[in-house]
Amino acid sequence: MTTVRVPAGWPATEEEARAVQDELRAKVVRDEPGPPPGTGRVTGVDVAYDDERDVVVAAAVVLDAASLDVVAEATAVGRISFPYVPGLLAFREIPTVLAALDALPGESGLVVCDGYGLAHPRRFGLASHLGVLTGLPTIGVAKNPFTFTYADPADERGSAAPLLAGDEEVGRALRTRAGVKPVFVSVGHRVSLDNACAHTLALAPEFRLPESTRRADALCRRALREALRDAPQGLSQESATRH
Repeated sequence: MTTVRVPAGWPATEEEARAVQDELRAKVVRDEPGPPPGTGRVTGVDVAYDDERDVVVAAAVVLDAASLDVVAEATAVGRISFPYVPGLLAFREIPTVLAALDALPGESGLVVCDGYGLAHPRRFGLASHLGVLTGLPTIGVAKNPFTFTYADPADERGSAAPLLAGDEEVGRALRTRAGVKPVFVSVGHRVSLDNACAHTLALAPEFRLPESTRRADALCRRALREALRDAPQGLSQESATRH
């Protein structure tokens, strides 16, 4: 597990964080299709918190895109780097997520975030933020539609409906299991929306959520329990070691 501190110069106020979003949003690449579904590697990332003890844990789990077998995984633990503010959640998560990705052996391939990309009030959710910082192709697959509207897709697996901000399509409601609530897919960086949906279906052959998210969620919850057991009073600001 990698232990990280809050980066020097990290935004401390909502105004500073929104300024960073405004600067980085212009760097999102929307005109690349991204890797073909079912090929190469796919990495799921997720985070777990204990706000009372000021601990956040991130997990990155690499799957073989064809078999969905786990080929690598890494975790990172750090201090919560930003207060809870809707629309600015990436600033709580990015330092530890980056550390987990950096600790992976080999390439990450497509990165799937449990959250949003362009389906975000400022069109710059975690998936877009992470993609711009790393240069990796990224998508967001969320459990709920945030503030956006959608018509219910048909019941069949693979059915989809636009996720709308007014008349603007910011993502899609995608049915990954027949008769089960859809997930909400949006572009992060360097992937088309059609391809993001195709990847999501390829990663969810059995359950509502992609295997990348399911595996990363289980790993970060386990790592959080271990971090709290080892550091019950929270993390020292001076911790910056890899073990």
